[in-house]
Amino acid sequence: MGSGLMVAVFGAYGHTGRFVVAELRRRGFVPVLSGRDAGKLKASASGSGLEARPASVDDPASLDRALAGAAAVVNCAGPFAVTAAPVIEAALRAGIPYVDVAAEIEANADTFTHFAERSRAAGAVIVPAMAFYGGLGDLLTTAAMGDWTEADEAHIAYGLSGWHPTAGTRAAGAVSRRRRDGRRVRYTDGRLEYRHDDPPTLEWPFPDPVGPRAVIGEFTMADVVTVPSHLSIPEVCTYMTVEAARDLSAPDTPEPEPADELGRSAQTFLVDVVVRSAGDERRAVARGRDIYAVTAPLVVEAVDRILTGRTRTAGVASAGEIFDAPDFLRALSPHISLELHP
Repeated sequence: MGSGLMVAVFGAYGHTGRFVVAELRRRGFVPVLSGRDAGKLKASASGSGLEARPASVDDPASLDRALAGAAAVVNCAGPFAVTAAPVIEAALRAGIPYVDVAAEIEANADTFTHFAERSRAAGAVIVPAMAFYGGLGDLLTTAAMGDWTEADEAHIAYGLSGWHPTAGTRAAGAVSRRRRDGRRVRYTDGRLEYRHDDPPTLEWPFPDPVGPRAVIGEFTMADVVTVPSHLSIPEVCTYMTVEAARDLSAPDTPEPEPADELGRSAQTFLVDVVVRSAGDERRAVARGRDIYAVTAPLVVEAVDRILTGRTRTAGVASAGEIFDAPDFLRALSPHISLELHP
């Protein structure tokens, strides 16, 4: 448990940030609220007894003040193409672990590219994409692999009942589209490939209760960065239910609305992971509710394991590499139901 350790949360007043702050408190940590908007920070801290420390990514001194005395920092503020590097630099200066919830493919790739050597040399811990996209898929893929050291292909299918994107999700998507010059991306033959054609539509045989559903193939998410960062799998493909993809692309889809006492929306998800090697197949399935809310126990469990030394490596590492994937997933049992078929 947190034992009163302070954890700075950058972007604490955002949709996901609020879930992360609540989960940190539940686990016994003391969140330090930080972010760029002093007014929103003050409103978030009001009546909570928590400290608010405004900071801006273009003001390193303000970030240093925000992280002072903290045992770790969680970055919940997108677009991560803008925020990740400055907050990582601040974490390195402070000598504390950095974890983020980035779903942006290019931003996550940048973190591996630019910080791998420095963080490894310093013995620092940097875990990007420790969220529903990127983190959960990587943990499931790693767990499904079992004793395999390599596989021919990994398929990660997202069975979302719908997708009401937050303002942060839309902003991050806009940044990614600009960086790609309107192209789409997929991971094939061991590398990212950018294309101008439309992705395929096909049917994916989700387990019950979802069942077979139409999906957008090559609907590429952060898993194409996290999974190949440590697993020898040359083909990694992600899929999204057609309805959720349409919700995301529609400009008038509203943001998530609370539907229970925890503030979670009514959205449900089923993540179906299949890995194949030489004709054999292994599978992992996770079911739960609200992709934004479930990111909180993912990232807080990661912080807890890092601070208690339950890690397998240092430097920049994805969830599946740095943690014991099956054990980590079992620890999420109050939030996610898990099936492993190795």
